[in-house]
Amino acid sequence: MSADPLVAARPRNRRQLISEAAGRVFSQRGYHAASMEEIAAEVGISAAALYRHFPNKYALFAECANTMVDRLVGALDGVPPEADLADLLRAVTRVAVTHRASGGLYRWEARYLDHEDRRLLRAKFARVVGRVTEAVRREHATPSAELCAVAALGVIGSITTHHVSIAQRRAESALLASALSVAATDPAPGVDGPRSVEPPARPVPRTRRAEILAAAIPLFARDGFAKVTNGQIAEAVGLVPSAIYRHYPTKMDILVAACLQAAELLTQAVDQSLEGTDDPHDALVALTATYVAYSFEHTALTSVAEAEVVGLPDRLRQPLIRAQRDHIAVWEQQLLMVRTELDPRQARLLVHAGFGVVVETGRRLHWQDTPENRSSVTALVIAAFGLG
Repeated sequence: MSADPLVAARPRNRRQLISEAAGRVFSQRGYHAASMEEIAAEVGISAAALYRHFPNKYALFAECANTMVDRLVGALDGVPPEADLADLLRAVTRVAVTHRASGGLYRWEARYLDHEDRRLLRAKFARVVGRVTEAVRREHATPSAELCAVAALGVIGSITTHHVSIAQRRAESALLASALSVAATDPAPGVDGPRSVEPPARPVPRTRRAEILAAAIPLFARDGFAKVTNGQIAEAVGLVPSAIYRHYPTKMDILVAACLQAAELLTQAVDQSLEGTDDPHDALVALTATYVAYSFEHTALTSVAEAEVVGLPDRLRQPLIRAQRDHIAVWEQQLLMVRTELDPRQARLLVHAGFGVVVETGRRLHWQDTPENRSSVTALVIAAFGLG
């Protein structure tokens, strides 16, 4: 019998096997860094065999981008209309945890879809959000039902964006409890704690190098690193393209500088929020409020650092990953001091869940930076930690 999984499987499963493998590669490497050859190797077939099922990388990517949301829609369609919120979220959680390795690409990589494909993907997600919103409104009668539903889905979807090693059943249990806590929260009044926190400001660009970086960040955030050209960056600064190379040898150097700036600002934000705060609960609230303020203030920078780091060469990516882990470790330590019954893996899982809340609710609020939006998102993150 052949060891090739595509040969061993029934013909009707071949496309599914390819899609599963491609989803993992796209999630780990990013759309542009992944290659058809790499995906074929993941499956255990030749690139030529892969092209018999998909004409090009984009066609494969478009199918992968829809796979997770199709699973979510299917799972919710299998839940009776009268089912309670816990049953709905349990179904979503099971799908997300089971397919965590291939489900992360939708968050950032879906921006590379064509306009029509993005529209279709958003319509499918709207069905998921709508079904959960109905259940939240039915059980909690909150005017912020949709935002709570999005936040709960952000908790659950966070499992696809990190590599915390935790048993599936434990992950499902922790994420479901967190999502239910978020769904039951009325974020309108806000939470006790700092209201007027301000994140560290991005340095004012006083040199040509800094001006280039400041111009490149919103372009990378809007169009994706791979699509932006040095010519576009130069035009935004008022330079000829060749002048860019005097300050950054390659476009990749600009991206690395952006990621480093994000890491530095986050470190400053952590230090600022914890300074002079002795009570562990108050410290965690301050840390959350400052991170939320940072995310609203530096939306473009944050999205670039989160979305593009996977596509960096390993030698450039590793220092940034270490910085991210150090940042998460601070949150983990603070959460463990408040919720002493958690173990480190559970705490780390919930920290990522809180970050998922910020991303998804921020998008839903179109990153409109108002005190009310900051307060609402902070309340939802605190609820995700089980402290609502």
